[in-house]
Amino acid sequence: MALLWYSNDDDRQAWSAALRRLEPDLDIRVHTDPGNIGDIEAALVWLPPPGMLAGLPNLKAIFSLAAGVDAMLGDPSLPADVPLCRMIDRSLTDGMTEFVLARVLHYHRDMHIYAAQQRRAEWKLHLPRPPFERRVGVMGLGELGTATARRLVANGFSVSGWSRSRRDVEGVTCHAGSEAFGTFLEDVEIVICLLPLTKETEGLLDDRFFRALPEGAFLVHVGRGRQLVPGALLGALESGQLAAATIDVTPDEPLDPASPLWRHPGIDITPHTASYCHPTTAAENVIANLRRLRRGEPLEGVVDRSRGY
Repeated sequence: MALLWYSNDDDRQAWSAALRRLEPDLDIRVHTDPGNIGDIEAALVWLPPPGMLAGLPNLKAIFSLAAGVDAMLGDPSLPADVPLCRMIDRSLTDGMTEFVLARVLHYHRDMHIYAAQQRRAEWKLHLPRPPFERRVGVMGLGELGTATARRLVANGFSVSGWSRSRRDVEGVTCHAGSEAFGTFLEDVEIVICLLPLTKETEGLLDDRFFRALPEGAFLVHVGRGRQLVPGALLGALESGQLAAATIDVTPDEPLDPASPLWRHPGIDITPHTASYCHPTTAAENVIANLRRLRRGEPLEGVVDRSRGY
């Protein structure tokens, strides 16, 4: 069994070394020199050229190098009968929970206010509230969302979660389905978007969404760029409906230097860097799935293409 590698965004040498530390005899092929393509039964890829995977006659599994798969699913030539597995990586998960917790603490401890006061040379104390009096909402209770919710609970916050289908997470008030979305939003002071991009979530962060939040709420957007309506965000900040926002993903990346999002004092922007896979740890999941494939066992992280995640 050979594994085909393709990515323009990842370090092939680092990945090859990490995979071979776990399985020294692994046959790794590259698209420029694939050898006998009939040997290739699995592919570890990110955004391969259209048609590349469709041309592999014995392909049995596609492993994405990213947790989000909407871009992969946008390729109409992606073989429909081959399982697509999203990346599951403890470093990716830990990085995301760390990033979100850092931003939640930033807003919870009024750091955005103190930054503004410093620019004015103003010395003014704001007494902090205990975290259990602050409700944080996590939109999306998949692998990353559930881990994020648990980390927030562990740090003492009151946490609500919302997902398309019912989930149960210890210590988290869970809501499910479109009929419960408004109830979820109505008392959330800091809202975290960790939803996948689907037809239902594209443009979700719009005027209606921001109006449903308590006045003076905060947004941490680490989901997918096209979920955000930039004009709605700016309007919510200008009206005071939203106090501040952290944006790690934008509709178009890189963000246009002319975008007003860059210059709004209430917005902190990071360049899609909240969390990344680390080859050393992510390789563990890839090798485990390869071994499942060889044994004919169910794979982990298989995407439901009808849902888009």
